[in-house]
Order: sequence, then C-alpha cells, then structure tokens
Amino acid sequence: MSQLSWMITITDRKKVPDFVALYQQQNIHVSLTTVGAGTAVSETLNYLGLERTEKAVIFTTVTDSRWKAVKRQLEHTMNIDVPGTGIAFTIPVSSIGGKRALQFLTEDQDFQIGEETTLKDTKYELLIVIANQGYSGLIMDAARSENAGGGTVIHAKGTGMERAEQFLGVSLAAEKEMVLIVIKREDKNRIMRAIMDQAGTASKARSVILSLPVTSTAGLRLLEDEEPEAGIEG
Repeated sequence: MSQLSWMITITDRKKVPDFVALYQQQNIHVSLTTVGAGTAVSETLNYLGLERTEKAVIFTTVTDSRWKAVKRQLEHTMNIDVPGTGIAFTIPVSSIGGKRALQFLTEDQDFQIGEETTLKDTKYELLIVIANQGYSGLIMDAARSENAGGGTVIHAKGTGMERAEQFLGVSLAAEKEMVLIVIKREDKNRIMRAIMDQAGTASKARSVILSLPVTSTAGLRLLEDEEPEAGIEG
C-alpha cells in the first residue's frame, strides 16, 4: 500500500521550468504553479541563504515511492540542498473526491488505495478544490450548503491539464483557481460530496477535490464555538 501526499515546492520563479521538467521526467504530470513572495526578515533570509527574489510555489501529488525518487533527483540534479535553491516538502493526503480524479492526479505512479489516512484523530481537514478559473463562488456556495465556513482563493497555472480528457472526459483550462477551505473532519464527506455534485467535473467548474489532515490550528475560534458544550455529570 502506498501513501499519497501533496508535494509543495518553493523556489525562484526563474527556476520553475527546470523543476516542472524534472517532475515530468519522473512521471509526475499534473502540477499547479502560483507566484509568491517571501516575508522573512533579513536575518532569517541570510540564515537560509535566500534572497529577496520573487518566488513560485509548485503543487502536485506524489506517492511515497515517487517522492523518494524525486527527492534524490532534487538533491543530486537540482542541488536543492544548496542555500537559495528552494525547498520541497510533502503533506499526507487523506482523501480525493472520485476515482477518476484520483487516476488523473496519480497517472503513471504506482498507487494502491488503502485506508483514508493514518492521521485519523485530526480535528480538522483542509479541502483543496482545483477548478477552472472563475468558479470559486459556485464552489463556496456548494460548500456553504453543508455549513462550511469561508475559503481562500489562489490563482494558479496548471501543467498536464491536457491529460484530463483521458481520465475525466473533459478538457481543463490551464488557468486554474485553488480554493482552500478548513473544515471539521466529521463534515468532510458531506462537504466534498456537495462540491462534487454542484461544481464537480460534470459542471463548468470541472473541480477536482482532495483533502489534507490538519494536525494543529490557531485562529479557528468560530468553528470551535459552533461545537456543543460537553455535558456535566452531577
């Protein structure tokens, strides 16, 4: 059984084509790239060997065996250990909305479906909805129909989207939106189903959904305040 993870790479924007090419050589076909900027203070940047340059963030899914191979290439080919080159890390994925979406995201990676997640006691989950640009409102309406709170929208450019038709039966535009929604774990299946039904691959949004376990939080008082108080035994 293989663990599926969300791989995040942060590097200089000029180096994005090199990283994407490496990932495609490793049969990691689908990725999303967005821009970013560092917020660290000068002392931290100096310690990490980073400069105040424009950054890019690359998101993709990998199995644990593929991550091991990619990690070696990142170290030996991209010299990611050299200060200033970038960083890459993985976060375990707990579920993906639909078999076809799973096949699309893991094409040419040896993945066997097992239990949803090894982090079963997490209180919250992060939903990541990848959709065609311009449909974040539809996605949030669907999520809120099952009592989800607010979300955050990130604009990104996709690679490997031309392969979507093989797995999803639809063509996906390269310009994408990523909608991030933190939800209670017990609400996950209902919210994911609502998004799939109202804004999934059969809709114009063409949404693909995955969830990540959230191991620690701060600032979620509104969600916590909604929970019923525990009974007090006399």
